[in-house]
Amino acid sequence: MFGYRVPAPDEAMLISGGRRGHGDAPFRVVIGHGKFVLPVFRKTRFLTLAMCESEVAETCVTKQGIALTVRAVIAFKVGNDTESIVNAGQRFLSDQDQMSVLTGRIFAGHLRSIIGSMTVEEIVTERQKLATEVLETSKTEMAKIGLIVDSLQIQSIDDGDTGYIEAMSAPHKAAIQRQAQIAQARATQASAEAQQEAARNQAEYSRQTAVVQAQYSAEVDRAQAQAAQAGPLANAHAQQEVLAARTELAERAASLRRQELVAEVVRPAEAEAERIRLLALADAERMKIQAEAAASYDRVALDRMLIDQLPQIVKEASAGLSGANVNVLNGADGLGEIAAGLVGQGLTILDSVRRNLGASDATGEQAGDAEPRTGASADSRRPGDDGRIGVE
Repeated sequence: MFGYRVPAPDEAMLISGGRRGHGDAPFRVVIGHGKFVLPVFRKTRFLTLAMCESEVAETCVTKQGIALTVRAVIAFKVGNDTESIVNAGQRFLSDQDQMSVLTGRIFAGHLRSIIGSMTVEEIVTERQKLATEVLETSKTEMAKIGLIVDSLQIQSIDDGDTGYIEAMSAPHKAAIQRQAQIAQARATQASAEAQQEAARNQAEYSRQTAVVQAQYSAEVDRAQAQAAQAGPLANAHAQQEVLAARTELAERAASLRRQELVAEVVRPAEAEAERIRLLALADAERMKIQAEAAASYDRVALDRMLIDQLPQIVKEASAGLSGANVNVLNGADGLGEIAAGLVGQGLTILDSVRRNLGASDATGEQAGDAEPRTGASADSRRPGDDGRIGVE
């Protein structure tokens, strides 16, 4: 738009003419926004706020009187506040490149001043201290011209042909060289030890390889020998197994034959003997029962015969009284007593005969029990041979 001006982000717009700016500033400062500027009546200029750089290469004399060439780089810019912009605008607006030249001269002076109060050893070993002191001493002066320093870097320090810095570093170099030689010697020793260790390891590996090869060869020889003997050994084992099988088969056949003989001969013979023994026992028992039955029958018959003969016995006993002179004192009762006495005598005789028969039966039974009861003796006896009275 006509008359509307806008500064760049790294610029400050200075408007002169008309109303004055801040304080005693001869112009107004606009930063970060635009503004209407009346043509002809107002004049607009722009001041850079970007970072600038200045290099310094200055020969300085140290506290020890040794000349050193110091090279440094200063990074600076115009301050962002209105006062700094006004100060820098009044000094550098027409020729802004003069900011780098002036800054380099200012820092060169401060650098000579500070280095003059320091030794070479301090300058070489404490560069940051040197840079800090230069910045602190130049800060006030740089602020007056509206500039601020962001950083100061000491790039190099050179003593020319004096060789002071080199001489100063000689002990360190010697120590470093000594350490390097020691390190080299240790490295050489370690390398030699490593080579020796490698040679020993190689020899040990060769020995182990030879041992393993020998073991492999021995195992191969054993395997070949075993393979050569495998056939005969297998045949021998097979024959041995055949003989064992045949022996087992023969033993089973013999056992089977023994079982067959037992089944065919022994068992039938034992069964026949048992049958004969049982028949003999049965026959003997039958004969015993028959004998007992016969003896029982004979006793019954004898008792019946004795009973039948009892009247005759009594008669014979009474016949002995026929010629006797018997006096009967009590009449009929006395005759009854005599008759009862005769009958009692008959009964006594009958009991005596029975006892005698019983004793003879007991003797016969004991004699019969003492004899062995075999099949042949049982078959050869007849009823009544055991001492009992029987009927054939």
